[in-house]
Amino acid sequence: MTRRSWKSTLASVLPATFALAVTGCKAQARYPLDTLAPTSDLTRSIYDLFVEVSVLDIIVLIVVVGALFLGMLVFSTRTGSRRQPSVKHSDMYLEMAWTIIPALILLAITVPTVRVIIRTQPYTWPKDTLPVEVIAHQWWWEFHYPTLGVETADEVHIPTGQTIHFELFSKDVIHSFFMPQVGGKRDVIPGQENQITLVANVPGEYYGQCTEFCGDSHANMRFRVFVQTPADFQQWVKHQLEPPVKPSSGPAAAGAKIFANAPCAICHTVRGVSGFSKEYTYGFRGPDLTHFGSRSTLAGSIMDNTPQNVARWIRNPDEVKPGANMPTLGISGGEMNELVAYLESLK
Repeated sequence: MTRRSWKSTLASVLPATFALAVTGCKAQARYPLDTLAPTSDLTRSIYDLFVEVSVLDIIVLIVVVGALFLGMLVFSTRTGSRRQPSVKHSDMYLEMAWTIIPALILLAITVPTVRVIIRTQPYTWPKDTLPVEVIAHQWWWEFHYPTLGVETADEVHIPTGQTIHFELFSKDVIHSFFMPQVGGKRDVIPGQENQITLVANVPGEYYGQCTEFCGDSHANMRFRVFVQTPADFQQWVKHQLEPPVKPSSGPAAAGAKIFANAPCAICHTVRGVSGFSKEYTYGFRGPDLTHFGSRSTLAGSIMDNTPQNVARWIRNPDEVKPGANMPTLGISGGEMNELVAYLESLK
């Protein structure tokens, strides 16, 4: 290869590499599903494995590319050269080297990989482990805290410094529970219980997403993870156990009557107003709305919880989330304002 060819190759490769790096930085700034910012013991172990394997890969790449360039520069024949290329049919030591070295590299990758896999599938948990049941629906997430008596939707709260055991179930098709900064990813399969066990370390609000195609609104099946200090978490639990607000006058009181008499009460629970009996067999249920007004998002965490967005969601759910099981209720005008006022009052 001539010197001019080398220059033209570098001139084409370097801009492409720079563009790829810039694109990656922009994507990282735009999308919050960050796999390179671990905030729990589980994601830290996955991140450390990624770094370890990446370092080994880079070393192998440098050695291979270096040997390639060395061979091209030192042992290649050039136009006008009288030197004939040497021919060597076999070399026992060389063959042993390129067999043993890759085997050692694979061993260096396999051992920590198996260790992390075992870490992600523990068989025992500490006595103070907090179980959280995760139930996937098309297209929203339901969260139960069986030992606390709390139920919520699309927003899961967990404390720092305590082992959390997520038990994953699906009510319909295959989903995938992905919370990259907190707990990695695990498929949610009908008829099968999968699990994720972790200890969160950094308080904050983190994003989650279904990452297994599950229908029309797969991309709209999102959720939030709120990692809180133990004191803040206990305060949240205490609030969730309180009965819902019962407005006595104004638009919210009128909205409570609309909610109780409309189809809302068939699919949604508000403790003391509506709920499911053991005989409920309709096959579909919506999120528990007992403390709906205290949530930051709605409709599978695709919109902020504002009166305008609540009204938009009730007015035409299929426009917001195609294929949603939420029916169009035909409520508008003053009744819509009253119903929204009631839902937003459920703090």
